[in-house]
Amino acid sequence: MAKDKSDSAIKMLKANKIKWVDLQFTDLMGRLHHITIPASKFNKEAFSEGFGKLDGSSIKGFTEIFESDMILLPIPESARPIPWAPGVARILAQVHRGAKAGRFERDPRGVAEKAEAHQKELGYVSYFGPEPEFFIFDSVNLDVSQPSSGIGYKVHAKEAPWENGGSFVIRHKEGYYPAEPIDQLGPIRREMVTLLSDVFDFDIEATHHEVATAGQAEINFKYSTLVDTADKLQTLKYVVRNVANTHNMLATFMPKPIFGDNGSGMHTHFSLWTSKGRNVMFDKNDKYAEISTEGRYILGGILKHARALSAIVSPTVNSYHRLIPGYEAPVYLAWSKSNRSAVVRVPTYYKGIEEAKRIEYRAPDPSCNPYLAFSAMLMAGLDGIKKRIDPGMPVVDENIWHMDLDRRKQLKIGEIPRSLTEALDELESDNEFLKPAFSSSLLDTYIDLKREESRLIASYPHPIEVYQYLDS
Repeated sequence: MAKDKSDSAIKMLKANKIKWVDLQFTDLMGRLHHITIPASKFNKEAFSEGFGKLDGSSIKGFTEIFESDMILLPIPESARPIPWAPGVARILAQVHRGAKAGRFERDPRGVAEKAEAHQKELGYVSYFGPEPEFFIFDSVNLDVSQPSSGIGYKVHAKEAPWENGGSFVIRHKEGYYPAEPIDQLGPIRREMVTLLSDVFDFDIEATHHEVATAGQAEINFKYSTLVDTADKLQTLKYVVRNVANTHNMLATFMPKPIFGDNGSGMHTHFSLWTSKGRNVMFDKNDKYAEISTEGRYILGGILKHARALSAIVSPTVNSYHRLIPGYEAPVYLAWSKSNRSAVVRVPTYYKGIEEAKRIEYRAPDPSCNPYLAFSAMLMAGLDGIKKRIDPGMPVVDENIWHMDLDRRKQLKIGEIPRSLTEALDELESDNEFLKPAFSSSLLDTYIDLKREESRLIASYPHPIEVYQYLDS
């Protein structure tokens, strides 16, 4: 099978007259990196031996300087021509230690592969369907060159109400599904999904303008297995950013770039099946949401570990500017059928359809590393099954955002962390459930890097602080 895949990749490179290959891999924080190699170097041996081209000490969170020689092993089925770069293709890669020392334990894709291997041993297969949101700006003027004298930024977006562009504007929180020409970014989104579909083999379900002004968008694609979905999400980000760039615009997956409007989340649909093809979550006899006992245990695992999961699925300081009441973001630890104020939903668009039964985890945002985020979700769900964790009663017909503190206490509804530092504290004290897929080395390094990130950002005075406190 591997031979056939490498043969197909080599045939594609020749058929498309590819001269250069961007070999891409993902770092611990979720950022995509690449090295460009002549296409003539990609023979069968290259797909089995890899390229000794990576200095791991130069990638944040990878290796020390004394153990830096690493190998990038091409994944042949990921080979695709790059539409905006004629004569160039991209191929994703696994990261291995040098001298045949084995898979690198802090390669995020390796974590996802390990998670899939663990679920297979237990007789399961999981499917993920993320809904990434993002903004497409005309430009962002960023001034951080002399932080001691002041910092600031300015977002430019022709449809935003603060611009004077002589065209239609979208008011705050009124960006959901407006028709063109009010939606001025429809053609760009269609270009993005056309390339994803035609070149990268995505099964696109929909794309649309999202709630916020200033070009907020969403692209939905059909669910798939854990590793494949994470690969697809990295590909989607890559395509979206590059298509925007060809239009001299800027696409960002930053969770909360604009004050006073909705941020960008990534609601993630998740289902668990047996290896024999039965949806573990489905029970047609359950009157509330057709959710099985095992499905409730999965909910229980995610809710129990949700505060620790936050450090992985909402992984930036900026993530917690999104996670505040009033902007359709999940804040409270509860589950429900159709109540969007709960952090986990059990969608019921269709009744009696086993294939449609899944849960929707609403905390993740698109700044996360998808290999780590999906793996962590799976590990939490499996822990719920293993320990038979009760998720409690669903919140049926009350808006949790409007509940007072006493009512939330009565229903035993907790809260997600309110900062990255708080989330990291939770992950540090609650990570045993992750160990089937996550090494201690990866977790320790991840926590250290994220604490450093949080401390750095906290050390900068914010412009709004100057506005609020200059007269103190």
